[in-house]
Amino acid sequence: MVEQRIQQQFFESADLKYQSAELLSRPISDAAAAMVGALTAGGRVLAAGLGASASLAQLVVTELVGCLERERPGLAALALGVDGAALSALAALPSAGGFDKVLARQVDTLGQPGDLLLLIDCEGNHPALLAAAAAAQGKDMTVIALTGRSGGALRTLLNETDVLLAVPHDRRVRVLEAHLLVLHCLCDAIDLQLLGEQDAA
Repeated sequence: MVEQRIQQQFFESADLKYQSAELLSRPISDAAAAMVGALTAGGRVLAAGLGASASLAQLVVTELVGCLERERPGLAALALGVDGAALSALAALPSAGGFDKVLARQVDTLGQPGDLLLLIDCEGNHPALLAAAAAAQGKDMTVIALTGRSGGALRTLLNETDVLLAVPHDRRVRVLEAHLLVLHCLCDAIDLQLLGEQDAA
């Protein structure tokens, strides 16, 4: 019984990735182009998420500043809101507006016109992420929202130049698994645009 359930997890994850390939290939390409445009024009990628998605934000920043699979110069990227102590201290400041405004405060402080904000959330409804998106748009930053099926309230905030990457599933663990693949696809597409095709080994 346990083995069957484990196998079912693999099958469900694989099915979602097959379903997502055609649906997400164009938006991922658009998001990668937006990121390359920002980075090559001297802008930065600011990435943010909450809970498990914060770890994904930190991971994609690591792969941009470091590398995915190919050696290249580091790309300007910063993960927001990953230091718990700093977040707690900032959230306690009356001027910061509480926890729901912490990411927006970081975007206001660190973001510049031409930068890009990558938001990662399974649902796309958390007030902290919505406030961060609004703050980014107020600074003339492009927003890329990586979410689950509906895109949540984030979908309604996005402008024409923003990009929605909505994984077609409602189950949180499946969405998180697909988010990791999407982020790897983004980094690979960025490397392809910056470095060209990789020589065959």
